[in-house]
Amino acid sequence: MKIHVFDDASQLGFAAAKQGAEAIRQAIAERGAASIIVATGASQFDTLAALVAEPGIDWTCVTGFHLDEYLGLDDQHPASFRRYLRERFVSLVPLKAFHYVDGSSDDPRAVCERLGELISQSPIDVAFVGIGENGHLAFNDPPADFETATPYLIVELDEACRQQQAGEGWFATLEEVPTQAISMSCQQILKTKKIICSVPDQRKANAVRNSVEGPVSPQVPASILQTHDDVGLFLDVASASDLTSSLKS
Repeated sequence: MKIHVFDDASQLGFAAAKQGAEAIRQAIAERGAASIIVATGASQFDTLAALVAEPGIDWTCVTGFHLDEYLGLDDQHPASFRRYLRERFVSLVPLKAFHYVDGSSDDPRAVCERLGELISQSPIDVAFVGIGENGHLAFNDPPADFETATPYLIVELDEACRQQQAGEGWFATLEEVPTQAISMSCQQILKTKKIICSVPDQRKANAVRNSVEGPVSPQVPASILQTHDDVGLFLDVASASDLTSSLKS
């Protein structure tokens, strides 16, 4: 894991997007196509804004996969990740295809199976992800399932995760936050060739420390990133504040 620390979130996002864009361009140059995974949430604001502005990407060669989505939430809801991605990414670049997680489907298991089949058809070049306040990776809350090879899962959201969503202003109250979601599994994320992890903000500092310096444990889902051989972790000064100085660069 290579850790990069910047003065603020905008610098973090610019650098993360630049590294991710280089990997996308390389994939297109090598095989004429690229597949990417795209995350949402406040941590991804600057990274996605910088990514859509990156020059020299033939987006018509790029297929995108949605990382996670709440169950039972309409795609027009302000907190819907489908709405987030549509407004902040998909509508801004001419993608070959983008595969959303339909969290409002009457058959979420069928959604998982369909997306699993699609994502298994081609290698994933870049995953843009974040780390939650409780250490979650995608919506894999602790204790995360590190063993399953199933690409997409129906998961239960713990209270810390739900409090984060309310605290970030996506919902007016904790009670409004759904209790279940569809999430890409940890093992599926690890199949990605390159992982770009953007994590700004002081409230993530403890989770960053536990994910980077602690043992690999389902109790800290993002700690599994330690087992991948090409992860770029992009932090600002605040989110890196609990790390030992020897790990900062």
